[in-house]
Amino acid sequence: MGKLIHIGFGNIVNSAKIIAIVSPDSAPVKRLVQKAKEEGTAIDATQGRKTKAVLVMESRQLVLSALLPETIAQRAQAESREEDEA
Repeated sequence: MGKLIHIGFGNIVNSAKIIAIVSPDSAPVKRLVQKAKEEGTAIDATQGRKTKAVLVMESRQLVLSALLPETIAQRAQAESREEDEA
């Protein structure tokens, strides 16, 4: 199991299962999120706030986060650096 990273408001994901962290502003990503919501494969971790990042997981699920993609990426990189040092 990979390291767990905090994606906001007490929500945590396995960093080893993340394929991509993208911004939800483009039309293709908006369509992808809408389709995932319709199919029930979207996990909303925003706690009612605006979605600022979409995490694409290995299981084809989408995790919606209220943190910026850069913030989540920095946390994931920090976890991988700690793992390399150990």
